[in-house]
Amino acid sequence: MPEVGVLALQGDFREHLRALDAVGARARPVRLPSELDGLDALVIPGGESTTMRRLMAAYELAEPLRALAAEGKPIYGTCAGCILLARRVDGESPPELGLMDIAVSRNAYGSQVDSFETEVVAPALGPEPIRAVFIRAPRIDWLGPGVEPLARLEDGTVVAARQGSLLVSTFHPELTNDHRFHRYFVERLVAAREEQVAAT
Repeated sequence: MPEVGVLALQGDFREHLRALDAVGARARPVRLPSELDGLDALVIPGGESTTMRRLMAAYELAEPLRALAAEGKPIYGTCAGCILLARRVDGESPPELGLMDIAVSRNAYGSQVDSFETEVVAPALGPEPIRAVFIRAPRIDWLGPGVEPLARLEDGTVVAARQGSLLVSTFHPELTNDHRFHRYFVERLVAAREEQVAAT
């Protein structure tokens, strides 16, 4: 059973913990660099990206998180987590993680009152559409050549993507009872990493 941490500085980390438990992972909150030890993977939840940046700096988490990614440990970022993982944010290189070869725009769909729900198609996760909750969501504007789109809106906008062991979604799958994204993360990305380690 993989051990998956959820960055618990701010945001909806409790919902991610519940979703990970539901798909068979051992999930635990992470607030300090020492709590990354022994993890097989990490989830960075949605929340307020500016606040999360400030807290990451206060707890000196950026470098340990980059080291986790450098080891090939899977990381999944939702909404604010997607922003923190992106190489470019609002046209600039961010000072935080910058791990994934994507460019995003913050609050691209409007403010809190413009939040919405819709169905998205994610072929890698099965034929049934996924109910997606967008809350002050970022927009993925560009994908690098090594990034695979996983889900789109009807107009073609990419709302989830994968680059190796990195996964992002601009919506909140943890706020629904459909745990297919968490299952994909645990069963495909985390399991693939464990098989790779076992083979070496």
